[in-house]
Amino acid sequence: MSEWPDWFEWLLRAVGAAYWLPPLAAALFFGFLARWRIFPTRRFLAFMAIPFAALLVIGFFSLTWALILDAVFLAVAVIDLLRLRRFSGLQVVRELPRAASIKQRHTATLYFVWTGQSPLEIEIKDDVPSEITAHPESILLRLQPHRQTLFEYQFRPERRGAYQWRWVYGKTRSPFGLWQRFVRVPAESTVHVYPDMKQISEYALLARTNRLSLIGVRRTRRTGQDNEFEQLRDYTLDDNYKFIDWRATARRNKLTVRDYQVNQSQRLMFLLDCGRMMVNEVEGLSLLDHALNSLLMLGYVALTQGDSVGMLCFSDRIHAYVPPRGGPAQMNRLLHASFDRFPQLVESRYDEAFLHLNTHCRKRTLVILVTNVIDEVNADQIKQYLQAATGRHLTVGVLLRDHRLFDPLAKSPTSEEELFRQAAAAQIAAWRHQVLTDLWHQGVRALDLFPEQMTAPLINEYLEVKARHLL
Repeated sequence: MSEWPDWFEWLLRAVGAAYWLPPLAAALFFGFLARWRIFPTRRFLAFMAIPFAALLVIGFFSLTWALILDAVFLAVAVIDLLRLRRFSGLQVVRELPRAASIKQRHTATLYFVWTGQSPLEIEIKDDVPSEITAHPESILLRLQPHRQTLFEYQFRPERRGAYQWRWVYGKTRSPFGLWQRFVRVPAESTVHVYPDMKQISEYALLARTNRLSLIGVRRTRRTGQDNEFEQLRDYTLDDNYKFIDWRATARRNKLTVRDYQVNQSQRLMFLLDCGRMMVNEVEGLSLLDHALNSLLMLGYVALTQGDSVGMLCFSDRIHAYVPPRGGPAQMNRLLHASFDRFPQLVESRYDEAFLHLNTHCRKRTLVILVTNVIDEVNADQIKQYLQAATGRHLTVGVLLRDHRLFDPLAKSPTSEEELFRQAAAAQIAAWRHQVLTDLWHQGVRALDLFPEQMTAPLINEYLEVKARHLL
């Protein structure tokens, strides 16, 4: 006879017959815990594997003792679950820079305040957008009661735009490590990622030391053509001796000349294509990113020369328009209008762009269109609308080159396949050259540039227009 009561053995047989009840109960139990963001750990799975193995082995000899062993392990798991900490007293404040530069490292700071009665060990991970890399991604902190704890990490934006940090995520474990609880604390923050303005500071430094030739900028200003004094600089063999400042020469014991800048105020308008032609990438940046960096650099140069600068961003519609203005504040307007513009897989509407330009910009302006050509359709549109604008404005068409097209032309083919590729590339390059020639014949100043090398030629073109008073 069995040592257990009959009713208990009957209950065991009933439970064994209803084999679907334990999995159902476990699913309901874990589903209830998930609503409170509580989940088992890998240690829990290894821990519960012991009674399961015991059930398979001991159950052949004594099912009762196997179930008792299971109950003991289950009780330990429940006790460990009840000792899991709560987060009701956790407060977080995030401190971020309002503006960041692409591809540059910046610092983010998290301030934690724990109002519990005992220290709390918690693993912290911030809600960093996918376009931004953070180091370290997470950290284990020990928060003391009623004290402020600080955590700093570095982040590096990989793309321009406006990004939001909404939450701060936390994770803590039970004393035995069988359970883990997740929490997210609201902490709203917004960061605007702008193009890297490092090249602007480099230009300003080289301009002050008269070394702009190091970045490919030619000196095209006609010295002495206007009477507005700009600076003193060292004499060179190309300078007219009439402009030697003899007092400064005696003071410095070195031949010194006076520079006079052109005092004619001009108007510049950038037309930036944000359509499908600007999607390709070069050195990890899209054609639009390279174009935007160069235009912002040219805008800075023009603003320092006393000119007015504006911008029109378009694809299949007008995305942003900044009227031409001068002054240091205009640089911020250009940045705010363009930092969150990305290339879109749509056909660009040049007619909409030039109609908007003619409506809102009636004075004679230096119009610089930055785009790309890959077929006859968009090439004909570019020629048509740039030629139509030459009656009122001075137009410059900047066409961006594709390395996949021009690089094979510089190599010697070693196979038939490479030979055919080179022949096709040469045919496309000849067609592209004809497009540029047609633009020049129509009175449009055309530039054919690689995206990563367009800054210096673009500045040189502007300085030449300004020096020759073409406007």
